[in-house]
Amino acid sequence: MKKAFYNLHLISNGEISIGKAVIVLSGKIVAIVHQDDIPSDTEKINLQGAYLAPGLIDLQIYGSGAKLFAGKPEEAALEQLETDLLQQGTTGFFATIGTNTPAIFDEGILAAKAYRRHSKGNFLGLHFEGPYLNPAKKGAHPANLIKKGTLTEVKSWVEAAEGELKMITLAPELQDQELIDYLHEQGIIVSSGHSNASYEQGKSFLNKPIPAVTHLFNAMPQMHHREPGYIPAIFEEKPYTSIVADGIHVDFAMIRLAKRELGDKLFLITDAVTTTNEGEYKHELKGDRYVMPDGTLSGSCLTMLKAVQNCVEQVGIDLAEAINMASLYPARLAKLDSKGQIEAGFDADFIVFNHQFEVLATIFKGNYLTK
Repeated sequence: MKKAFYNLHLISNGEISIGKAVIVLSGKIVAIVHQDDIPSDTEKINLQGAYLAPGLIDLQIYGSGAKLFAGKPEEAALEQLETDLLQQGTTGFFATIGTNTPAIFDEGILAAKAYRRHSKGNFLGLHFEGPYLNPAKKGAHPANLIKKGTLTEVKSWVEAAEGELKMITLAPELQDQELIDYLHEQGIIVSSGHSNASYEQGKSFLNKPIPAVTHLFNAMPQMHHREPGYIPAIFEEKPYTSIVADGIHVDFAMIRLAKRELGDKLFLITDAVTTTNEGEYKHELKGDRYVMPDGTLSGSCLTMLKAVQNCVEQVGIDLAEAINMASLYPARLAKLDSKGQIEAGFDADFIVFNHQFEVLATIFKGNYLTK
């Protein structure tokens, strides 16, 4: 039976509208109509004036609920991520593994393939952040495990993953062009991150073919008036660029600058981790942030909706545009053509939240999941 969600503030594609109803059937949006025109054979669901927005999409998250997929990549960690993120209104995500031993990457691939058979569906695939980084910008990644990429290893991952590997963050200035070209040809998003590239190097590879940059301002050279560095190249070439909008990894003034420069290419990630005391990454929660045992800042405490809220309240971005940054723009980068908007033919994956940015419900595949 068709369902109609009505009495709502509809957020989609940079606009907020009222008086509309969203009609769904079999997990898809079939129509957007005026709420006075809902067909009589439709189940009506009153959202009491709440915001209805596209489900949020996080292309970089490591774990949740004390299960760090990045450290112990097992099916239980993916299930924990799916369950927790659905409660937060995140209806799509890439489970991320940072620089680690070859065995951990292999285990991540095996876990992803095994879990796919009974996934709820918001797990969209894997993001490998490393190990092909620049040790000069290692951040919280273990220096002893950072290395130059080889085509042999990358091919082994891609072939073993059977489509589950969606994104790789690497330092392009240290890699052979044939490795980058191979990944691009396989349809895997190649993102520049933990890079010490110069301005000239960035101009040479951004969008040629590298389409993305990982966590702007973090783990990259700072701007200087006589040696501009990598960031001005990013601003000029305008690849899709992620940012951690927590005010800790990046000051809100710098997010304002990035938004002015990058427009619809700037998107939100959480870069979120969870407390763990095993493996290469022993994340400790210290107040409002996670750190490594030596005090190095590591992943964030963000949810995607909190990142949206920060963009609205701290950066000054309009709510509808902040939602685009958390849904439409990552969907475009990841070529998720049926996600990121509330339009006929798109997936019926929504977040419902109030004016205080509290999640009231998630609608996933057309099904209403209350908190």
